[in-house]
Amino acid sequence: MGRPEKKRSGRYTYADYASWPEGERWELVDGIPYAMTPSPSTRHQRISLGLASELRKCLEGKQCEVLAAPMDVKLSEEDVVQPDAFVYCHPEQDKSDYVEGAPVVVVEVVSPTSGVHDRMRKLHLYARYGVKEYWIVSPEDQLVEVLVLADGVYSVADVFGRDDELASTQLPDVTIDLSCIFTDPPPPDQVKEGVPPYGRAVVDAPQ
Repeated sequence: MGRPEKKRSGRYTYADYASWPEGERWELVDGIPYAMTPSPSTRHQRISLGLASELRKCLEGKQCEVLAAPMDVKLSEEDVVQPDAFVYCHPEQDKSDYVEGAPVVVVEVVSPTSGVHDRMRKLHLYARYGVKEYWIVSPEDQLVEVLVLADGVYSVADVFGRDDELASTQLPDVTIDLSCIFTDPPPPDQVKEGVPPYGRAVVDAPQ
């Protein structure tokens, strides 16, 4: 993901986007279409669906609703995205075919080809439209970074690992045991034992 594929003069709009074949998956950022990965990995799907399911459990009976990809979020006529999961809290945002306006929380599970798109383009896009909380999920490292918007800029509120209980800053009813989400074996710690040669050389250097 991340390479614009369709070419023409001028920007595309939601009307253009809605006319494209259903089998194609795109996102619009500033009117530029970006092709989405045809099929995420099974691990990606397990994590994104697991988080969406846990969010739904936490918010059962509440006003806020959880939806998962593929579902369009129309931020403007030239900005349409499909987050892996998101939470919105105003029923009038539901336009049946899409959700209009900024969700309260957006979840993106980063794949090997989507890092720049999720961590740069979409981060700036979500900040611009006022998404209050952005979860960036790293399957390889089994981490969830929770970013919170303040004065138009995201800062890291906390980082949660597979043995932690994730807590939302915007949704007080949401706590998620990440050991139920990251079900693969944990990545090994890469810690070198003893003094590395370059450290010893500095210590033993003549005065």
